[in-house]
Amino acid sequence: MLDRIPTLEDIQDCAQRIQSIIHHTPVLTCGNLDEVSGAQIFFKCENFQKIGAFKMRGASSAGTLLNDEARQKGLATHSSGNHGQAVALTAKMLGVPAYIVMPENAPSVKKNAVKGYGAQVIECESTAAGRQNMLDKVVVNTGAHFISPYNDYGVIAGQATAVVELLEEVPGLEIMITPLGGGGLMAGAALACHYLQPSIEVIGGEPKNADDGYRSFRSGKIEPLATEVTIADGLRSPLGDKTFGIIKEYVNDVVTVTEEEIIHAMRLIWERMKLVIEPSCAVPFAVVLQQPERFKDKKIGIILTGGNVDLTRLPF
Repeated sequence: MLDRIPTLEDIQDCAQRIQSIIHHTPVLTCGNLDEVSGAQIFFKCENFQKIGAFKMRGASSAGTLLNDEARQKGLATHSSGNHGQAVALTAKMLGVPAYIVMPENAPSVKKNAVKGYGAQVIECESTAAGRQNMLDKVVVNTGAHFISPYNDYGVIAGQATAVVELLEEVPGLEIMITPLGGGGLMAGAALACHYLQPSIEVIGGEPKNADDGYRSFRSGKIEPLATEVTIADGLRSPLGDKTFGIIKEYVNDVVTVTEEEIIHAMRLIWERMKLVIEPSCAVPFAVVLQQPERFKDKKIGIILTGGNVDLTRLPF
């Protein structure tokens, strides 16, 4: 386990530790989207990552940090989406059990995906308290190690490796934008930029309908998540104390975008880049489109966080 804010050495060690587990994802550009936005954008395509999302980095980082004795008891988490799949696949690759607590109303396709990696799915009530109560029981009964979806320094170090790869491949970036939900990727991005290229402006993108990060950033303390009604379902998590501590120190700004702006940005990436991305992925590009004067002629890095989208429920 990592019990402090990751150093550059921690992140570099993590990159070495997980390199045989994860994909080194490509960086893509699109001249048409550069023209539309007025900026030069480099998309780090974590939609091509194992399990289809950046979450594989954090889960594998936290899992491989455990000693053999702790690891053999298995990995556990609560998740209705990408993180659950990431923990399940990490456990499979490490040869240990996985216990994934999922809401009873989670789509069967997501439950089956987790089961497909060999994990045991334990259903719970579809509330935050229901998730936590069931997870607590699982951990007590199995001794498995809980891997938080974001509020874990080992997870944060893993997410930072995506940004390290982008900075190594594309020199001279001026701005880095990631989506902001629970804050694991945002915190990792902020640390990577702080250590490797502190001149970069680090910005979080968030739905207006789930703007706890925006309000927390401005008040200086964690604000409650007032509503979760957003198409960007991957960003409906409240901030953690570990993630917010880093974000408050090293992120330059948080910008919110409307549901319409998210859908428009998502559609442009689908149409112009031929990439399958989740709505949450489109939020950083929506930020750029919302403020063309701010980002005009800037060299921008964007993390496309995942591509696990329900094709029967596309918003366009």
